[in-house]
Amino acid sequence: MSTPKQVLELAKKAGAKMVDVKFVDTFGTWQHFSVPTAELTQEVFEEGFGFDGSSIRGWKSIEASDMLAMPDPGTAFIDPFCAVPTLSLTCTIAETGTKEAYSRDPRGIAQRAEKYLASTGLADSAVFGPEAEFFIFDNVQFESKSNGCFYSVDSEEAVWNTGRDEMPNLGYKIRHKEGYFPVAPIDTQQDIRTEMVLVMEELGIKVERQHHEVATAGQAEIDFRFDTLVKTADTMMLYKYIIKNVAKKHGKSVTFMPKPLFGDNGSGMHTHQSLWRKGKPLFAGNEYAGLSQMALYYIGGILKHARALCAICNPTVNSYKRLVPGYEAPVNLAYSARNRSAAIRIPTFSENPKAKRIEYRPPDPAANPYLCYSALLMAGLDGVLNKIEPGEPMDKNLYELPPEELAKVPKVPGSLADALAALQADHDFLLKGDVFTSDFLEMWVEHKLKEHDAVRLRPHPHEFFLYYDC
Repeated sequence: MSTPKQVLELAKKAGAKMVDVKFVDTFGTWQHFSVPTAELTQEVFEEGFGFDGSSIRGWKSIEASDMLAMPDPGTAFIDPFCAVPTLSLTCTIAETGTKEAYSRDPRGIAQRAEKYLASTGLADSAVFGPEAEFFIFDNVQFESKSNGCFYSVDSEEAVWNTGRDEMPNLGYKIRHKEGYFPVAPIDTQQDIRTEMVLVMEELGIKVERQHHEVATAGQAEIDFRFDTLVKTADTMMLYKYIIKNVAKKHGKSVTFMPKPLFGDNGSGMHTHQSLWRKGKPLFAGNEYAGLSQMALYYIGGILKHARALCAICNPTVNSYKRLVPGYEAPVNLAYSARNRSAAIRIPTFSENPKAKRIEYRPPDPAANPYLCYSALLMAGLDGVLNKIEPGEPMDKNLYELPPEELAKVPKVPGSLADALAALQADHDFLLKGDVFTSDFLEMWVEHKLKEHDAVRLRPHPHEFFLYYDC
């Protein structure tokens, strides 16, 4: 859909009875409210839907809570999970009266990032292609109280269930780090992943592949085709919605939490990116690994700001349980062709200039995609505008370097608190073009420090194992 008239025609053709108005909150959760189809007029695309924003995390206070959800006709689809035919629309948030974009709305931030790119004259589009991983569990339980806490996740294919009485237990379980990628009967989730893919295709998402991932217990990956920044972030929100609801239909639960299992691989969101102008790829050239000088400067910008970027691209306490050595996690801030132990990899599958891109590997799927991709673009553009050299590439296996050599390679932060401190010290590049605001970043740091303290101040169950008899 590209016009309000076409959206109205879609709703009529589908017999839609309701319109679901969706928007993303500060921390990356889709929120929604619904109105009868009679409320959907061409005028509403200009006037917006009014709602109370005071209960949205990090947004308005109650005395100034009126906001407008401005629907984007290009995001319309018929929701496959609603019992009653329902048209879905994704919105950008605006202030009442002026209809100015709300400075804390993540989708609005991403739109401003695209406008800033165009204003630089360097390129007219930034293309992003994320590879999000996730776990499909059969059961999940957790509790956190003042006098105790626990969590437990389970999967029929998990290695810890080799001794479970399943009447019969057939023994086809995936050992730690051996999920990439044996066929059935070891892989038990081919059909559910395929159903996710088919629903995505029905809703216009161009899927490239699906497969089991490295970890045991149902780790999976589904990759979709790259697109421009806002469109890719829109697709990522729909992607998560589809995956979680297809899993629920089958009595299973999906999590995009970066590290739900101890002793096995976590889930990342490797993010491919490139710049284009007038249909021409700008990252192809005659420099290292077939890159252009612009691409190298873009890498330089990301590496310079990588520690600060972690506060947005790896935004949870749990993120830093994934970003540790030994689980294929990209903790080393270096770049390389083919080398997956570096934070930035230059894929070499194709010599086609249109395929030339960089892959930034630290982000995880807990990130708000609008904020993550916008921050990456701003860091890369800072590199291009200021001609930041990325240094020499690292073509050795970084995990096997001698300790004295590895110590010279910069690392990602060790905790969310460290990442937030890096963001506080290095954020001017995000403020260019009013893409991010100081107000937004201060709110972000404040909320995220509260999350960090909520975990830091609680006794951990393993501490009882280690210390109870001291």
